Amino acid sequence: MRNLVAAALSMTLIASTAFAGDVRPLATGKPAGVKQAQAMNSGSTVWIVIGGIIVAGVAIGLAASSNGTPGGPVTLTTVPTTTAA
Repeated sequence: MRNLVAAALSMTLIASTAFAGDVRPLATGKPAGVKQAQAMNSGSTVWIVIGGIIVAGVAIGLAASSNGTPGGPVTLTTVPTTTAA
């Protein structure tokens, strides 16, 4: 099991660097694109907040609809058995 986990971990590390794309160092004196990356990130914050509100609403709705009762009582049934002697 340990060998399987080690192999899977090493494959993910190798694959992540293979698919990283352009990994050259930044050119000296050129802009790094930080402002553009920050501008692209501001839209995702809105989606995270909206998703959190939706999840909270669903959780509140489910909690309110249960009325605190986990379920009805359980009735046990027994089946009589007869054995021929």
